[in-house]
This record gives sequence, structure tokens and C-alpha cells, in this order.
Amino acid sequence: MSEKINPLRRRFLGIAAMSIAATQLGRFGSAIAQSSQTQPKETATTQPGTVQSTDPNATRPFTRSARDIRGASPYLPIKNEPAPKLIVDPPIPEGLAQGIFWAQYRVENLRIVPVFGAGAIQISPRVGHLHITVDDLPWWWADASDTNTIDIAGLPPGQHKVKIELVDPNHKVFPGQVVTLTFTVPNYKRAHAH
Repeated sequence: MSEKINPLRRRFLGIAAMSIAATQLGRFGSAIAQSSQTQPKETATTQPGTVQSTDPNATRPFTRSARDIRGASPYLPIKNEPAPKLIVDPPIPEGLAQGIFWAQYRVENLRIVPVFGAGAIQISPRVGHLHITVDDLPWWWADASDTNTIDIAGLPPGQHKVKIELVDPNHKVFPGQVVTLTFTVPNYKRAHAH
């Protein structure tokens, strides 16, 4: 059974769809048209076992590949994997003003996934997760979410320390991959707890 749509709403949806399509065409269509006019047409012979791309960006200089941006494919093992690297930004000031620690991070040469144990050590490309410790407390938690932002709420005003460790599936820290951020949470008005 199909749902009946109000004629005025149908007209609005149609206009909205045309507007979006026109915007996209204007934004992307003209860029593609310009690039096809300014780029010389290349005729390439494809050797057996190679692939010829129809991507208009593929022939542009300085275009980074998907592998450059996303890393290696998970379908093939990597020989001689480079060491993993953890990069963490300073806490976001807007969060600290509310008693919230938000710090963005990224990793290189490792995928953060919720896979644990000795069997996962041999996975290639390499996998791991984060260990997070607050204010030198004797406990930590594992973060395998790969959300790109560490989120710790309810910090009281004052100086705090957050230690972030990049670890393998057996919880062993990768050498040199520990970042400790020391910061101050200013006095702030706490929101009413519900």
C-alpha cells in the first residue's frame, strides 16, 4: 500500500530535489567539463594484467590514491610493515570549558578494531586499539572504537593528565607510541544532572 503525499508536499519535494541536483551539477559538472576541456586526451594502451581508469581525477598531477589516504587493503598481507604511529592533538578548548576532554587522534600503519588476543597478533595489515588512563589512576580502559576523538566527561576544574597508549591485540604497548596530555579544566558551571 503506497502512502499518499500531500500535493503541496510533493511539489516542495520535487523543487528541493531539482535544487539539489542543480547545485551538484553546477558544483561538479562544470569542474568536470572544464577539466575535460583543459586536459589533453590521452590514448593509453593497456597491458595484460593492468587496469585503465576512467576516473577523471586519475590523470591529474598530485592526486593521492585511495591507498595513500586509507592505507593498505585488508585483503593482502603486508611484508615488512612500517612501525605503527599514534598522533594526538591537544584537547579541544570548547570541551575543556565544560569539563569535557575531547582530543582528536589518528594512527598510521595500524587499524583500530575490537579484535583481541594472541591470534590477532598475526593479522595483516596490523590491528590494535588504545589504552586510556586518566590522572595516573591504577586502571585504564581499552578503546577500540576508532571514532577519532577521545571523549572523557565530568572532569572537575583543575589540572589533569590523560595518557593514551597504542597497543597490540595482546595489550602490549607499541614502542614509543604513548602520548600524555597535561591540561587544565577551568572553573565552569556544571549542567544539571538528570
